[in-house]
Amino acid sequence: MNLQKNIKKIARAVLINEAQAIENLTQFIDDDFERCVQEIYSAKGRVVITGVGKSAIIANKIVATLNSTGTPSIFMHAADAIHGDLGMVQKEDIVICISKSGNTSEIKVLVPLLKRRGVKLVALVSNTNSYLSEQADFVLNATIAEEACPHNLAPTTSTTAHVAMGDALAVCLLELRNFSSSDFAEFHPGGSLGKQLYLKVSDIYVHHQLPEVSPDAPLRDVILEISSKRLGCTSVLDGNKILLGIITDGDLRRMLQKGEDLNKIRASEIMTTNPKSIQKDEYAVKALQVMQQNNITQLVVMDGNKVAGFIHLHDLLKEGII
Repeated sequence: MNLQKNIKKIARAVLINEAQAIENLTQFIDDDFERCVQEIYSAKGRVVITGVGKSAIIANKIVATLNSTGTPSIFMHAADAIHGDLGMVQKEDIVICISKSGNTSEIKVLVPLLKRRGVKLVALVSNTNSYLSEQADFVLNATIAEEACPHNLAPTTSTTAHVAMGDALAVCLLELRNFSSSDFAEFHPGGSLGKQLYLKVSDIYVHHQLPEVSPDAPLRDVILEISSKRLGCTSVLDGNKILLGIITDGDLRRMLQKGEDLNKIRASEIMTTNPKSIQKDEYAVKALQVMQQNNITQLVVMDGNKVAGFIHLHDLLKEGII
């Protein structure tokens, strides 16, 4: 191993190379790109994406992105296609072939078979003077100056360019479909991302009993209520269940530091009025934002103008929102 190599310098050069290549792609967003997007948007079939080697890996990634943003897509390995998998391609589908050179042997065998089936063919290539480009109905130009590899051989910058062009395609289609955050949540129900998009405060606070005391409750009752409900706080409600304030662990500590007669203290004397609250139908991620902005760990949950319960930072941690 040559320890004299400047590793940080090499890494920075790779990133600069690839960043410049992506920036250069903007000049290739042409009428052909726009027509391709419109064709996919209006298609009755699916998008079938194919390639071999590194291009097959990129194809899988673009398929995943399209599926998650509302464009039904499937992957077909170009080598497997000519050994039976071509049967998955239907006449109303659109096929995107990914290839840096556009001249690989598998692609040259596959393209005539696709055209015989009458499907629209899109070439995502880094060589627009290739066999694939000449045969395609649409060309997505991902030409690069050179690979980040010092020998200009290993697919590095070219694969980055292909991924970026696929992302541009997917986002254009997303916009045309008016694909909303609720649509996104429908396709991403799992994990923290999904929960941020669909989990509501009402899904969480119901797991806790509402801690409550009256404004004239003695300190002993306040402490017992906070301890028994395990939320680190209690609401202070009047006879009509209207919120007057809350008392937190922090309020108790600050009160003890003052050295007052504990037997005389009532809830109304130590409560925080106008506490931060959130409506029960808000998304849980909104509750997290309010907590972070105000440096607090719990929120009063409201059902209109009535107190419904509390949501705690620990609830959001448990749900994986954070």
